[in-house]
Amino acid sequence: MAAWIGLCLAFVSALVVNWAYTREHGAASTLPPLSPRHPLASARLLLRARAWLTGFAAETGGWGLYVVALALAPLALVQAVGAAGIVVLAAIVARGPRRLAAHERVGVLVAFAGPALLGLSLVNEKPADHAPNGFATAIWLGACVGGALFLASATFRSGRAAPLGLAAGLLFAGGDISAKLVVLGDEWVIAAVPLVLAYGLGTLTLQSSFQHGDALTGAGLATLTTNTLPIAAGFVLFGESLPGGGAGVMQVAAFACVVLSATAFADPRARDENRSEAVTDT
Repeated sequence: MAAWIGLCLAFVSALVVNWAYTREHGAASTLPPLSPRHPLASARLLLRARAWLTGFAAETGGWGLYVVALALAPLALVQAVGAAGIVVLAAIVARGPRRLAAHERVGVLVAFAGPALLGLSLVNEKPADHAPNGFATAIWLGACVGGALFLASATFRSGRAAPLGLAAGLLFAGGDISAKLVVLGDEWVIAAVPLVLAYGLGTLTLQSSFQHGDALTGAGLATLTTNTLPIAAGFVLFGESLPGGGAGVMQVAAFACVVLSATAFADPRARDENRSEAVTDT
């Protein structure tokens, strides 16, 4: 029963967070250039923007629900449910001047299918996990940060929106894994340090992505990475396992839906938009 409550909270959290992304995107796109290379200056600009603070307050509330969900359900399952939240992002974007492409509309349907399959797979099942190996966890978190630093600093012909969205997703993935460690308690509370750093830098990186492209490009790729890496970590680090028979097949299909739906909303070939001629990372 606790796992079901956790997954319901994860779904509500995802809806709130993705709605918040649209508010943050609208505010960040009107600000002077933001850069994760200058976190303090960028943070001051964001904290002075009332519209951005509204979105960030909602995102923080959604994150609080996510932490509670992690305490009640395994990491991989929580992330699979959370992927459905991007449907809200797509729906809000579709109401504006930008219309969803055919592949993005398919992504909406796939995003709904993932949690539905996951729910069916949990009937009569009792999912469980355990504390991970500390050394392996440190390597995993270090890889997330290292990959994010490379993407945030490198130059790509496709523009800046997609690489920065991926970098934000890597940082958020590290933060999500750290959050799972913190709720384990005991010596794992030390993970609060990488949790704060990862979420803080991830937020700044995502806002910079918002200044270079639309909300679906940055948040779509961030969501893809944020969901898929912790799902993998659930099995590799936390010892989660698939149920047998048809339930296991449905869980694999649900995890596949996470990747397919987020990929549909995030085109890595997206060109820079929103004042790209004025925004630089210097």
